[in-house]
This record gives sequence, C-alpha cells and structure tokens, in this order.
Amino acid sequence: MKKAEHFKIYELVDKVTYERFGSQAWWFIDPKLIDLIDAMRDEFGPATINNWFWKGPREWSGLRNPSSKWYSPYSQHSFGRAADILFKNHTAEEVRKAMTSDPDKWLAICPSITLEEDVSWVHVDVRNGLNCIRTFKP
Repeated sequence: MKKAEHFKIYELVDKVTYERFGSQAWWFIDPKLIDLIDAMRDEFGPATINNWFWKGPREWSGLRNPSSKWYSPYSQHSFGRAADILFKNHTAEEVRKAMTSDPDKWLAICPSITLEEDVSWVHVDVRNGLNCIRTFKP
C-alpha cells in the first residue's frame, strides 16, 4: 500500500473515513495522486489539503464520499484521484503557472494531470488517459 511522504492519511480523507479505516484508508487514494502531491510539496513547500484533524475547516479537499455536500459521483475526488491544495508560500495561480510552464517535469511524475483554473486553491487530479497537463474552468 503506497503512502505519502509529506502527508498523513487524515490530511487526504474525511473524519468518518479516517475513524472507520484509519491507516487502511490509503487504499482509497490513487498512487499517482500520492506521487504528484508529494512532488508538489517538494517543489512548492508547506501545503494544506484537509485540516479537520487539527480542528480546521477543511474536511473535503481530498477524498469525498456521499456524506459530503460537495460529493459528485463522477468527481475525481470521489475516486481518490483529486486534491484541493493550499500552499503556504505560493498562490494557486503561481503553482498552476509553474506546472504548465514545465509540463515535461510534471508529466514524468504523473502522465495525466488536470488543474482547475480561476480558483484560489490548486485543484489537481490524475484522471486516466490524458497524457498531458489539462486545465479547466469550473
């Protein structure tokens, strides 16, 4: 079972999933996403995905299940293939620009990356079959 170097499982899943599965919840997170968010953390520094564990407000920025008001059955979050990340030292736009300006670097880590535009966080997902860095607007 693949685990992240820079993130604990409770930073990637909601409270109920963590309480039910504990460290076994890594099963629900795509290994390609783990590789990508670790590489992003190495490149861009400290980051927050979920912080509910420390009484913070973010619980649904990683895996989403049907109890989330942001759940969608076809969202990449629902498959453990997406994360919404806030970087401490970089804006979302800076991160998106850096990644799209050097696609070969990022595609060597994960061959299919999607970034959401015009949001204040970095939505990144690793949906299958793109073989590029793709952006979309909500």
